[in-house]
Amino acid sequence: MLRVSRLTDYATVVMTCLAARPDDVLSTAQIAEDARLEWPTVSKLLKSLAHAGLVESFRGVNGGYRLARAAESINLAQIVEAMEGPIGMTECSVSAGQCERESHCSVRGSWQHVSSALDGALRGVTLDQLSPPAQRTGSSNLGTLTESTP
Repeated sequence: MLRVSRLTDYATVVMTCLAARPDDVLSTAQIAEDARLEWPTVSKLLKSLAHAGLVESFRGVNGGYRLARAAESINLAQIVEAMEGPIGMTECSVSAGQCERESHCSVRGSWQHVSSALDGALRGVTLDQLSPPAQRTGSSNLGTLTESTP
C-alpha cells in the first residue's frame, strides 16, 4: 500500500489547526490540544514545518507558531515535501542517475508520468480546502473534495 507517513498525516492536522486561527500565534501546547496530539510530536512537526517556511515561530512569553502565509497559498504537496522530501513514486522519477538500470528501463517514463500526476493532484489541494467547513474563513473550492457528483 502506498501512503504518507503518520507524521505527514499529523502535519496536515497541525496545519489545519493553525489555518483555523490565522491571526493568532499559538503555543505548541495549544496546537497539541487542538490537534489532539502529543506535545513532543507537535513540537517535532512544527520544527520541520518552520524549516520548510510553512509556519513562523515566535519566541518569548507570548511566543508560538502561526502560518507563514495564507492557507490558500499553501498546498498539500508543500506539506508532504516538508515532511518526506521530493514527491516521486520511484527514485528515478525524482532525479536521474539513481539506478544502474536507468538507461535500459522500459517503465521509467511511466513512473515519471504517475509521479507527475500525483504531484499535480497534491499541488491542486490547498490548506484552506483541507480545513473542515466550520473552521474555514472565506470561500473555498472544497466542493469537489467533499461532495459526490451524480
